[in-house]
Amino acid sequence: MKKNVFKGALASVVVIATLSFTNIAKKVDVKDSKVTWVGKKVTGHHEGTIDLESGFLNVEGDKVVGGEFVIDMTSINVTDLEGESKGKLEGHLKSDDFFGTANHKNAKLVINTASKKSGNTYGVVADLTIKGITNPIAFDLTYDGKSATADLTIDRTKYEVRYGSGSFFDNLGDNTIYDDFEISVDLKF
Repeated sequence: MKKNVFKGALASVVVIATLSFTNIAKKVDVKDSKVTWVGKKVTGHHEGTIDLESGFLNVEGDKVVGGEFVIDMTSINVTDLEGESKGKLEGHLKSDDFFGTANHKNAKLVINTASKKSGNTYGVVADLTIKGITNPIAFDLTYDGKSATADLTIDRTKYEVRYGSGSFFDNLGDNTIYDDFEISVDLKF
């Protein structure tokens, strides 16, 4: 009897330990998730949205350990303009001057490491691919099991997006567009 109880307890410990370290891919609900962007220039800024095509977070127990997200670059939407101005800016952002969406439909972010900082906040190191060019990026991610949020600052020039950049062109004056743009992500699972 004691031997059976011991075997049962040992089996329970093994099952619980296995379950607690099982890597689960939590699929993102792309319809309820939101990705917004802001690009700044000397004379102001523009903002908009962009669609998440697919994504998941890898979770072990209650801890984020990885993930992968694909953005549909053809969905770039400008929300601070209307009419012809809106259409012109969206077309320009999709052109080869910026993101070249005819040849580079998707951008991709792959989480390499996620280290718990405090509470539900993780320090994330990932690879971001835009226009076929991959660079590392670091940011904080907050995850509560049902949703995740993150704010990323991206240097567009690292991805050969140099149009209007004061880092590459002289005498742009008021036409200078800052190299960094910001992405805010609100994911639902």
